[in-house]
Amino acid sequence: MMKAVVLDADDTFRVSEIDEPVVGPSEVAIRVAYAGVQYGDVLVREGHFPIPRPFVPGFEAAGEIIAVGEGVDEARIGEQVVALIGGGGYAEVVTAPAVLAINASGVDSRTAAGFGWVTPTAYDLVDTVAGVRDGDSVLVHAAAGGVGSLAGQFAVAAGAQRVVGVVGNVGQVEYARRFGYHEVLTRDQFPDGLGEETFDVILDPIGGDTRVASLARLAPHGKIVVYGNIATFEPVTVSANDLLMHGQSLMTYNSNLASQTRPQRLADSAARAMALVADGSVRVDVTAEYTLADVETAIANLAGGVTRGKSIVGIG
Repeated sequence: MMKAVVLDADDTFRVSEIDEPVVGPSEVAIRVAYAGVQYGDVLVREGHFPIPRPFVPGFEAAGEIIAVGEGVDEARIGEQVVALIGGGGYAEVVTAPAVLAINASGVDSRTAAGFGWVTPTAYDLVDTVAGVRDGDSVLVHAAAGGVGSLAGQFAVAAGAQRVVGVVGNVGQVEYARRFGYHEVLTRDQFPDGLGEETFDVILDPIGGDTRVASLARLAPHGKIVVYGNIATFEPVTVSANDLLMHGQSLMTYNSNLASQTRPQRLADSAARAMALVADGSVRVDVTAEYTLADVETAIANLAGGVTRGKSIVGIG
């Protein structure tokens, strides 16, 4: 038996005693030290994912591999990893696809948990999808969040000449400035506070009116990359003809889908991102640590826009 946080049918999170999971083929079992808090937890809590209850949430877990399944090298036992998983992270033991158990021996376990999904997501948004290059101008929404605080750093590392962040409130402005942003605006200052400025790349997890306003701020041949809908799930209609006239592109990124359809590609991106964190080029900022009993508060704080950087949960 082990301790785990269970989300029940009544939408309540409870610390419970449940059976330890059994490692399957191509999987590893991990003794969890810390689990990361991420937006997938919010979506599950709010019912956007049709996941049967009871369910153990937690989509990123850092710790030590204690067992391997068929087809996995036994030499991995004892390896320090962070696992990108489909749930189960808020528990003392979790199983994960071996390919998505990313070696984290170069960082401490708190940083590894903070690395989670946000770091490979930020890396892919900037380097893989948008292909930020020397001299580009980049605008990042939700710049004080987990992905945003990393995307600014990756954009600078990729050679962007100007990197602008947009945050939810004035209390987040100075925090976001720590991560490579040349200028930071609040949501109510966007877009008027930018004058007539346009951008080569815009990263948008917000949606709604913000997405419409962002499209109007694309430079010729610019790219907007959509990777979430924090504000609203209402669709934004875009004319492909209008994009074509200006050589612009609307692109999307879905890391959860990538984990299912192209797991090795996601793992490769995660490994490259991990190397940049390990050598100090990019910093994962863990700003809050919770216990298993406080998971509901951690998720509520993330949903409410209170969280800066990355929150983690200590296990045990």
